Amino acid sequence: MENGAVYSSTTEAHPGPARGARGRLTSYFTLKRLRGPSRFLKYTQLVMSLLAFICEEIVSQCTLCGGLYFFEFVSCSAFLLSLLILIVYCTPVYDKVEPAKVKSSDFYITAGTGFVFLVASLIFVFTHDNTVSELFAIGFGFLASLAFLFDFFIMVYEKCKQPRPRKPEATTRTEPLTEPLNA
Repeated sequence: MENGAVYSSTTEAHPGPARGARGRLTSYFTLKRLRGPSRFLKYTQLVMSLLAFICEEIVSQCTLCGGLYFFEFVSCSAFLLSLLILIVYCTPVYDKVEPAKVKSSDFYITAGTGFVFLVASLIFVFTHDNTVSELFAIGFGFLASLAFLFDFFIMVYEKCKQPRPRKPEATTRTEPLTEPLNA
């Protein structure tokens, strides 16, 4: 019996991509697209908006509930949007969509969420009932809105730092005109 017949059914020459130390879901998750402060700010946005939402959900009663409900909507939306952006950056979805569109979407989502979260936190400040959970929710709301706005200003700074492509200058014709102008 030759060795090829013994080992051929149990060994593979080239194992698939889902084998080894980074198998299954972890092989699709990467953090290399987010660098330095952006990675830290994205995680901060996610955690702070989740903590603001959790603290707001603990509130058992309210006098003026409009601010509480608006804050609840904004904090939940901010958490879900920041989770969505992190998923797009860290999975193969980023490769399937144009990177310029992902960055543009991140830019507008971060700006809008930061501004609306700040407004919701301010409204909640004026309508809360001074319970501990409301005060923690307001604090986490302000921290989350600051993280969103700081990330937005970093994106603006990086966008301004990039060189802009120049338009080609208008060139004049060097060959002589052979046809009369009023022909």
